[in-house]
Amino acid sequence: MGRLKHRGPDWSGLHQHGDCYLAHQRLAIIDPASGDQPLFNEDKSVVVTVNGMIYNHEQLRKKLSHHKFRTGSDCDVIAHLYEEYGEDFVDMLDGIFSFVLLDTREKSFIVARDAIGVTSLYIGWGLDGSVWISSELKGLNDDCEHFESFPPGHLYSSKSGGFRRWYNPPWFSEAIPSVPYDPLVLRRAFENAVIKRLMTDVPFGVLLSGGLDSSLVASITARYLAGTKAGKQWGTQLHSFCVGLEGSPDLKAAREVADYLGTVHHEFHFTVQDGIDAIEDVIYHTETYDVTTIRASTPMFLMSRKIKSLGVKMVISGEGSDEVFGGYLYFHKAPNKEEFHRETCRKIKALHQYDCLRANKSTSAWGLEARVPFLDKEFINVAMSIDPEAKMIKKDEGRIEKWVLRRAFDDEERPYLPKHILYRQKEQFSDGVGYSWIDGLKAHATRHVTDKMMLNASNIFPHNTPTTKEAYYYRMTFERFFPQNSARLTVPGGASVACSTAKAVEWDAAWKNNLDPSGRAALGVHLSAYDAESPLSNVPSKVIDSIPRMIEVHEVAIQS
Repeated sequence: MGRLKHRGPDWSGLHQHGDCYLAHQRLAIIDPASGDQPLFNEDKSVVVTVNGMIYNHEQLRKKLSHHKFRTGSDCDVIAHLYEEYGEDFVDMLDGIFSFVLLDTREKSFIVARDAIGVTSLYIGWGLDGSVWISSELKGLNDDCEHFESFPPGHLYSSKSGGFRRWYNPPWFSEAIPSVPYDPLVLRRAFENAVIKRLMTDVPFGVLLSGGLDSSLVASITARYLAGTKAGKQWGTQLHSFCVGLEGSPDLKAAREVADYLGTVHHEFHFTVQDGIDAIEDVIYHTETYDVTTIRASTPMFLMSRKIKSLGVKMVISGEGSDEVFGGYLYFHKAPNKEEFHRETCRKIKALHQYDCLRANKSTSAWGLEARVPFLDKEFINVAMSIDPEAKMIKKDEGRIEKWVLRRAFDDEERPYLPKHILYRQKEQFSDGVGYSWIDGLKAHATRHVTDKMMLNASNIFPHNTPTTKEAYYYRMTFERFFPQNSARLTVPGGASVACSTAKAVEWDAAWKNNLDPSGRAALGVHLSAYDAESPLSNVPSKVIDSIPRMIEVHEVAIQS
């Protein structure tokens, strides 16, 4: 338990039944006074430990009115749902969660993870036949002969000794949807997703990078906070948080959005050296050697420490939008709507290995919870049912990435955001915090990884062999903390450009020689791409006309 103390500094709970142990480190968000875990049913024959948040727990309590609840915790419904519905209740839960449930009557247990994998979870097996479950690798890597990432949207039952998928939405088959795009339907679905995440008994805020996704989250939160229990308890003045290098694109845009929305804005600066100094801690906490994830996790890790020091325990963030709407810049090269849609499906299915992992572990390292409304189950169903033709990027029509989302919130009568923020070009977090951040990481790695080391990389690291000095540097650090083969197998690999899957690299032959996860690797798309083209040469005139201040947002990058 001590290895995971950072995730839940408010309470340590332990329950033993025979040779079964359930341990819990609690981060108290709902019912801090009485919601300590493990949680039980009425006669304590069912025991549950949960990490996460059940947003529809009040509605579920009404269905379980004949049950007696011991606490006001949102997770208290799980044991009682199991009593009523057996193992088939998981899809009734609307939220983010990882849980272990022990039925002492049947001497059985089940484990489940939320639909997309917003919460982290791992499963391992010991030589003695034991099964281990942990929110992080470090909770089981020294005790298990084999361990792996617990698959999102799945349930493990000790009765069958295997997994089964409980989350089976229509989009999972990757069949091409055909529902016509309705901006108001999309708007209402996302507003509902944000509003339900305003459920909290502790101070909270929003992460605000100044990009489209986080700005919409902040705008909706600011608009509806007054009508929520959280607003009545903590006040209607929303707090927003941003991190970046001095003069970075994100800092400037976030400050403008915060002024527009009237939030209490907290701006945190870091230097390239600050980030480099934190790399080892970041890799230890995020448990990955993926280049993209480490680049973005570091500033988020530094920001989370500052946020927690202010007494805030929960933040709402914008992860998931780029996967759902094809927001990454490489989607400009999608050859047709079918491949566009399949790529969004592939990206959502892999989120638990990338952005969900980053958001969960970078914040949990400091006892902070991140909530992600773009990955709401109901919202994903709406967004992924839209005919992907509407999501396609069409420069000649002025349709940039995530056009359907931008249009949905383009309200002339009661604007959600300034027009140029609503139509700001996609910036990956590791780029937006300051372009010199990635450049500094590469320079640092070059000083610590020699050409001779790279020549032998395939012999030292035959699995997911690092192809750059930066990747080699992260891999060395990761292997010091997690030397087991099972650990290295939990990290994804494969070719990528601007965060694409390996399949999408095939969309443009030029990308094969420019395999870098930064958005600036999308040659001919990003305003500040790595190539020597004029930074405005690929922006359609319609977009420039309708967004007169887009260039101002990127002035730091363009001047460089």
